[in-house]
Amino acid sequence: MKKKILSAILMGSMVFSLVACGSSDTESTSTASDSDVAYIQEKGTLIVGITDFAPMDYKDSDGNWIGFDAELAKAVASDLGVTVEFVEIDWDNKILELDNKSIDCVWNGMTLTDEVKNAMECTNPYCNNAQVVVVKSDVADQYNSVDSLMDLAFAVEAGSAGEAAAKDNGFNYTALTSQSDTLMEVSAGTSDASIIDLLMAGAMVGEGTSYSDLAHTVELTTEEYGVGCRKGSDLAAYINDEFKKLYEDGTMTSIAEKYGVQDAVVTQ
Repeated sequence: MKKKILSAILMGSMVFSLVACGSSDTESTSTASDSDVAYIQEKGTLIVGITDFAPMDYKDSDGNWIGFDAELAKAVASDLGVTVEFVEIDWDNKILELDNKSIDCVWNGMTLTDEVKNAMECTNPYCNNAQVVVVKSDVADQYNSVDSLMDLAFAVEAGSAGEAAAKDNGFNYTALTSQSDTLMEVSAGTSDASIIDLLMAGAMVGEGTSYSDLAHTVELTTEEYGVGCRKGSDLAAYINDEFKKLYEDGTMTSIAEKYGVQDAVVTQ
């Protein structure tokens, strides 16, 4: 009888040891998988969610993605030891794209709104910006205050800071897929005005640009850009360190000057 009891105790101890070892392995694997940086390095690509948004992310004549954000992302991917892949997303679904791991970060002149900061792990600000009203050049002098804009029909990008500004000011608006689409609407006369990022307006609106018939007028908000990662991701902290390094060695300023956004860069 004593032998049977002893055997049962020994068997129980062995089972407990095996379970304990299994739990330890599982916990270790879980902890390792919590690192987005490790996950990205393991798969070998940094997938960046963007829209067509000059001068931050847009295509050159050969179809390659260029721009201030695109070049910064390429520099960070190089330091991570991976390749970068740019994926055009529906801006209104950016949080869902992150959570589904369709992309690893949103890096596209993204305004650090309360909604964004609550839903994503965001980097420190790296650029200053504003939301501005764009109208036809020949009527621009008629629209120099918020009150003067109240009867206009606006086009805005869905889920953007521009849409938030339209809501906050009680404007009548239609939400479209991209900021570029809103400029097409105004140029075609389908909408009276649009609300877009100041940096984009500087690159695409006015004399010598794609929309020489348009002008930007009232500045509705001031804001800051950041990169958004999955909530709790260690990638945001990694990019913050990269920002500091790229700023200190002059790379960030050099890229900014290339795309005409040097005055908007935030000191790191």
